Amino acid sequence: MFEAGERELAGLGFTRAALARMRDVDWNAVHRERELLGRTGAVLVPIGTSHYPARLGVISSPPPVLYCRGDPEVLDRAQIAVVGARAATRGGRERARALAGELAACGLVVTSGLARGIDAAAHRGALDAGGRSVAVVATGLDRIYPRSNAELARELGEAGAVVTERATGTPPLPANFPRRNRLISGLSLGVLVVEASLRSGSLITARLAADEGREVFAVPGSVDNPLSRGCHALIRDGAKLVESVEDVLDEIVYPGGLAAPRAVRPPEAVDDSGRTAGYPGALEQGVLDAVGHDPVTLDQLVDSTRTPASRLAAVLLALEIDGWIEALPGSRYVRTSARR
Repeated sequence: MFEAGERELAGLGFTRAALARMRDVDWNAVHRERELLGRTGAVLVPIGTSHYPARLGVISSPPPVLYCRGDPEVLDRAQIAVVGARAATRGGRERARALAGELAACGLVVTSGLARGIDAAAHRGALDAGGRSVAVVATGLDRIYPRSNAELARELGEAGAVVTERATGTPPLPANFPRRNRLISGLSLGVLVVEASLRSGSLITARLAADEGREVFAVPGSVDNPLSRGCHALIRDGAKLVESVEDVLDEIVYPGGLAAPRAVRPPEAVDDSGRTAGYPGALEQGVLDAVGHDPVTLDQLVDSTRTPASRLAAVLLALEIDGWIEALPGSRYVRTSARR
């Protein structure tokens, strides 16, 4: 990267201001940053490298570099963001924890912002289910906020990842939290909101997701609960109403109306959509034919199948869950030997 020209770096998403700073690098500060990264156990994930998440790279303003503590490969796996109010009700926290646990049990990574309330409940639900979870923070990795979630952040670093675009040492500045939300939505196939006021960061995250063509889901609540108003507003604007995890899976894992299997059935059984259980439908078959037995990248599949990346990722997840393909590091996929 240090040998690259300005035009090449601009093509990777660096702004003019960033390029200007690169021309006058404070190498002493660079060495201090490397030392701090080593202390936190973090790695850098620059845009354009194999570990940089493909879905994040296509948003309107992707961060040029991510700081990641944990497994950077998890950033490119299929994710659902679960977000909501910090001052959530007990019922809201329990609902978020349960939904996140079921999503994680289905193989989806649960992404959130490590805040109190719904965010923390979602992370905890995914971990308790033995799944993976990603926390996107607005501070440096050495300045976890709130401090009451420091232990949760440590667990996420071991069973997922904690990620930020902010350099080590960055404190919890109010202006950085709304901008952080574009990373939560950008990493995810969709955003599920559980309890939110009409003026909240969760609604910002949901609207950013809609702007990027991602799915938006909302859990309804009592009309007497002020924290239901944000979710009800999203539903009125077209978000999918969520009563159970199947409402999310039908849109994310089985797109185009393909129904998710509700119970174990014989391989020859056929569901209501006409899809034979355990066998690909028409859309999935087209993607499966394009994968083959040699590793192929997500970008190559987008070109060969003429399928948008967000929808293609959902189809690939369905094929992976059913055992037809295997996901490899660097957004690559290959047919499994167990299926022919």
